Amino acid sequence: MPTSAPGLLPLIGVAPLMRRAFAGDSLAQDGHDFLFRAQQNPADANAYLDFSTVLQLTGNRADALAVQGEAIAIRQLYHLPARGPGPGIRLLVIMGPGDLMANTPVEFLIEDSDVALTMLYMTTDSDWPLTIPEHDVLLVGVAESDQNQRLLQRLVDDLQDWPRPVINRPERIAVLSRDGACAALAGIAGVEMPATVRVDRARLQALGDGTLAATALLPDGDFPVIVRPTGSHAGQHLDKLMTPADVAGYLERVDATRFYLSRFVDYRNADGQFRKYRITLVDGQPFICHYAISSHWMIHYLNAGMTESQAKRDEEADCMAHFDTQFALRHAAAIQAIFTRLGLAYVGIDCAETPDGKLLIFEVDNAMIVHDMDPEGMFPYKKPVMHKVFAAFRSLLEKTRATD
Repeated sequence: MPTSAPGLLPLIGVAPLMRRAFAGDSLAQDGHDFLFRAQQNPADANAYLDFSTVLQLTGNRADALAVQGEAIAIRQLYHLPARGPGPGIRLLVIMGPGDLMANTPVEFLIEDSDVALTMLYMTTDSDWPLTIPEHDVLLVGVAESDQNQRLLQRLVDDLQDWPRPVINRPERIAVLSRDGACAALAGIAGVEMPATVRVDRARLQALGDGTLAATALLPDGDFPVIVRPTGSHAGQHLDKLMTPADVAGYLERVDATRFYLSRFVDYRNADGQFRKYRITLVDGQPFICHYAISSHWMIHYLNAGMTESQAKRDEEADCMAHFDTQFALRHAAAIQAIFTRLGLAYVGIDCAETPDGKLLIFEVDNAMIVHDMDPEGMFPYKKPVMHKVFAAFRSLLEKTRATD
């Protein structure tokens, strides 16, 4: 099956469009152009898929997923040629439908490299293309979610005897739910990862009205607790409940039926600030991707005030400069144990350090976005650090290809 039809404009892809959005550029004209192309030629799957990306980047998620569905119905295969000199590596990535957090953001890892990327969108019901493009390595990019569990289980059988090397087997990805990752990493020396349980709305309500004790749900703690709907990301409806009395107000604000619940860990440093690391493990080696500092426990890089504080950026630069000899060395045994337990050659980890020096794990995910889009004038130290990640990923592809 061809990845594009003759005469059609090539796919632009997520990375260039997100880079422009990140820089504050308007994507309105791009969206208009993609829509016009799709209206003029309903077979222009590239226009549909790029239009879906623009809709996602401009906050129109429901429309974006509908347009993405139209694109996948037209064609499952999409190609982004290598930008660097050949011969390079041919990478086939299995993707699932969904938003920008539904798959490994591999485009950012290989941007401007000699890696030719083919993306194959699969669903639980779709047939495999009659012809699979030639490739050197296959990467399962589908991220864990309740919606993706059936697809991941299907891929376990489909990829069992795949004729090319496979990175990130689907059965390994399937354990990365918040409660699954907690179970997988339980008992590792030097790691703090509070037990995470799933509760329905009725049980959360019972927790609030006092008919159910927190200790009956959480094997390792009591209030304060952290709660969020299952399937939520980026802190959406994530809250800290200090007492049972806080549950009622939370349920009034959040219309969800199932939730994750875990005990809260106070990981403030002596200066009262919280610090969160995003690292990637590439073939077991840790790499720092960002380091955020905030007075609030719920840290996201974009709301941590990093652009407003030179002092915070100086601290991040120092952390990145000494990451290999400080953080990575302090937690070397724990990181190796995590890599061994997970069995994933590429994965992201959001984490911190507890006051007593343990590695505090918030989330483990194969779809965390890592990038070098931050403005160099403000973050001159970041691009070299991120290019170490990209080079390590390229080396992983080469090493994996060599096992064929």
